[in-house]
Amino acid sequence: MINTPSSEINVGRRMRQLRSERGLSIRALAEASGLNVNTLSMIENGKTSPSVSTLQQVAAALQAPITAFFETEKMYQKIVYQKAGQRRSAVFAHGMLANLGMGFTRPDLEPFVVRLEPHAGSGETPIVHTGVEFVFCLDGCIGYEVDGQSFTLEADDSLLFEAHLPHRWWNTGEMPARSLLLLCAADERDRPDERHFLHTSLD
Repeated sequence: MINTPSSEINVGRRMRQLRSERGLSIRALAEASGLNVNTLSMIENGKTSPSVSTLQQVAAALQAPITAFFETEKMYQKIVYQKAGQRRSAVFAHGMLANLGMGFTRPDLEPFVVRLEPHAGSGETPIVHTGVEFVFCLDGCIGYEVDGQSFTLEADDSLLFEAHLPHRWWNTGEMPARSLLLLCAADERDRPDERHFLHTSLD
């Protein structure tokens, strides 16, 4: 959970809000997600940090993308300016996700900074969505598999591809990796972030 600074997102508080919006008790959410009531209670009260796999289970039970835990109010802007120390981010046990375009008026353009712990990745199931995808490795070493081809991205390496090609990604190294991920959907009704972060697995 995130308590400081104030610009960061409290994932537990957001989880409680999403649960309440759906009219679910914490026990009902526990049953739907397969998680322990005490675990969910500790997350909601900021007493423990959830892993990505835990957030994945809760997101599936709530029928929401994992990025929903990182959102606050919807305020749409034509210009989005973020200072590094004031950027809203969500920190959990195995990584960090920051939406660089939160509040932007174009839902078909989503820029993220993704931080992955060693061996964390998108899972075994390939991802497919509309539009194009661009990734720029900032630190560490990130593996991408696109349409059966393998690519290794190190610092300053980049990859651009048509997103309808099956793809997946993971941290191949023993150190944390950071990347700039730009998702550009061809259809504004498509939500590629759901495909990328709903299926995130660290197992």
